[in-house]
Amino acid sequence: MTRERLDKILSNMGFGTRKEVKLLTKSGEVSVNGEIIKDSSKHIDLEKDVIEVCGEKLNYRKYIYLMMNKPSGVISATEDYYEKTVVDLLEDEYIIFNPAPVGRLDKDTEGLLILTNDGELNHMLLSPKRHVPKKYFARIDGKVTLDDVKKFKNGVTLDDGYKTLPSELKIIQSDEISEVEIIIYEGKYHQIKRMFETVGKKVVYLKRIEMGPLKLDDDLKLGEYRELTDDEVEMLKQAVKR
Repeated sequence: MTRERLDKILSNMGFGTRKEVKLLTKSGEVSVNGEIIKDSSKHIDLEKDVIEVCGEKLNYRKYIYLMMNKPSGVISATEDYYEKTVVDLLEDEYIIFNPAPVGRLDKDTEGLLILTNDGELNHMLLSPKRHVPKKYFARIDGKVTLDDVKKFKNGVTLDDGYKTLPSELKIIQSDEISEVEIIIYEGKYHQIKRMFETVGKKVVYLKRIEMGPLKLDDDLKLGEYRELTDDEVEMLKQAVKR
């Protein structure tokens, strides 16, 4: 049985601080299973009890997990004074859960981004010890060669002296503008762009298409998002346990 204090639940849902929630319940605006509750310390059974605030039923969940097809032009952050963030793209029903992006995609990078308020899973997915694979599609200014594939497989040394972990580079098309897929197992700052700079080439388009076992939903247009299914969440949790 999962039980939580009423004030903690309402605070997590964005109804204010514990003090503000206490005043809200004392006003008689909160009911549980049809009964007005004025004691904000009351413990609630999250699986069975029905909470209403001002006559509106709450859909309380401890954690939410979202998949977004991040568009270019927004930053992977929860808030920013100057730039539009991925959280700004969410409806209020999700914002109240205070989700955070799992890792960062550059402002001009598109594709798969997970947002969650499950801090433990967020941490494990990003932990260098887990080596969770991340696959990208990229367009490259310059002909990508088999020599580049070999160098990436051995790890390349970036401009700051850091040598990357081995990565998997697949050439889809080698031309003046090449198309490739690349799998990396870490997430250094601007890593893929810097990796191609080491072989004298420039990334002109970048899109993440997979993270661990999770693939970007083809039905999601840029800027759209959806909740992960229970099976997808379980896949992610199993991936970080290995």
